[in-house]
Amino acid sequence: MVKLGVITGSSRDARVNKQVAEYVLEKAKNVEGAEFELVDIKEFDLPLFNEAMPPAMANKNYDKEENNRWSEKIDALDGFIFVTPEYNNAITPSLKNAIDYLGPEWGNKAAGIVAYGSTLGVAAQLSLRHILSNANVATVGPAGAFSLFTDFEEMTTFRPSEVHNATIQSVLETTAAWSKGLKSTRV
Repeated sequence: MVKLGVITGSSRDARVNKQVAEYVLEKAKNVEGAEFELVDIKEFDLPLFNEAMPPAMANKNYDKEENNRWSEKIDALDGFIFVTPEYNNAITPSLKNAIDYLGPEWGNKAAGIVAYGSTLGVAAQLSLRHILSNANVATVGPAGAFSLFTDFEEMTTFRPSEVHNATIQSVLETTAAWSKGLKSTRV
């Protein structure tokens, strides 16, 4: 059994991000051989990165308690589904900050990406793929893409079209399969 985290990509108070993450988590119930959990970056309350040592050199030993809690959570997972809005053709600052906090905890794991925005979050997906590749995270090919104009009511309530179901299922199943395959590389 592999453990995967559905990671929220926004920490704003007025976010719709958690609605999308909960939708993905609900779809994950149909994936065999994998256990999914919601990992809300907002709950970790990470300040702007300010560690004394770069994460790659810290050896999973951080100065602050919240950093260690974040490290333990990510280290315990075999893969990830990142749910990210698109801000200015990139991922959110809070998601980038959360990724930057860690080093080896991310490595040799798989990730799927579900994005949304006025242009389906395509630029956010590309940005996140690049960032994750630097952390040795293998991103799967299928990706979820939702429109603020057609998949949200008044841009505040997530109401995805059924046309997305097959794609999201593919993201989940592919990420779970890759996570299972990569697990043996982290012995």
